[in-house]
Amino acid sequence: NKIDIAIIGTPDHWHALQMIDCVKAGAHVYVQKPISVDVTEGEAMVAAARKYNKVVQVGTQRKSTPHLIEAKKKIVDSGMLGKISHVEMCCYFPMRNNGNPPVEKVPEFFDYEMWTGPAPLRPYDGLPHLRWWRTFKEYGNGITGDMCVHMFDTVRWMLKLGWPTRISSQGGIYVQKDGKSNISDTQSAVFEYPELNCVWTHRSWGTPNNSNYPWSFTLYGDKGTLWGSTMQADFIPLDPKGEKMHFDVLYEKEKYPEDNTEPRIELNAAPATRLHMLDFLDAIEKNSRPVADIEEGHISTACCILANMSMELGRPLKYDPKKRIVAGDAGATKLLTRAYRSPWIHPNPLKV
Repeated sequence: NKIDIAIIGTPDHWHALQMIDCVKAGAHVYVQKPISVDVTEGEAMVAAARKYNKVVQVGTQRKSTPHLIEAKKKIVDSGMLGKISHVEMCCYFPMRNNGNPPVEKVPEFFDYEMWTGPAPLRPYDGLPHLRWWRTFKEYGNGITGDMCVHMFDTVRWMLKLGWPTRISSQGGIYVQKDGKSNISDTQSAVFEYPELNCVWTHRSWGTPNNSNYPWSFTLYGDKGTLWGSTMQADFIPLDPKGEKMHFDVLYEKEKYPEDNTEPRIELNAAPATRLHMLDFLDAIEKNSRPVADIEEGHISTACCILANMSMELGRPLKYDPKKRIVAGDAGATKLLTRAYRSPWIHPNPLKV
């Protein structure tokens, strides 16, 4: 039997329209994170996946990362951390592109109007790929949407968390003021749950707090602490007589020698990517939900978008996923749906 599969790795501002069109056409979809650039897009993506009964896997591969799966089972699920009331997540990579290229004529071979699609049209200042587009709010969700979404999604998976009750964030461009980038270089956010706070911090300047964990999450329990990243994980028990446990990244360079020659491959992520794709194919075969189902990807993405909204508005936000509004905040509710350029039409969760 023929099975249609679409893999979407375009810039973030195209994800929603492409995913929805693909499931309408009968394809199962693997879509990269963050899934959307506004919250309503994400709601429409979930609605479309359900309406057309298609499997949609989101590229949040930490759920398929071998050493994190092991750490979850041995440390978190077994209760070795005890009661967890505080989580920290961070990224201290120099993620922000601070270039200032001149505006120039669009090359004849490049359809810039189509590339921009529903997003606001910026003056053309060179080919947006490979990573130039990531540094603009027009096309993505900044470092919070790019990097926090991975760690927050991992924490939610490990601790079985759904929507937070409130989200607040502060930040801006504090240090890297040169160049055209309009995403924050410094930001913190708090995702609040009953008796649990998940705190996110990023700086695209300076040095990391822990050089072994520059992009990571930390689960603080009353019996111990778990550090986790794409490269490793470490459990530190509160009891000085307890056993520390280390979980190292898995490489499969000998099992899959093509890993050694593939251009720009992230060797530490290759096993996770394979497991993630196998899980996707297994879900298609069984007509079940994949480990990174579109609804989970939507929650993680939307929370990062709401954090950015909170930073820009200067107030905390309480999103109601049932009513699809920000509770008690009509101004913020309007920002859940971003204006599209003509002729593209913004997807509606009720009419996909």
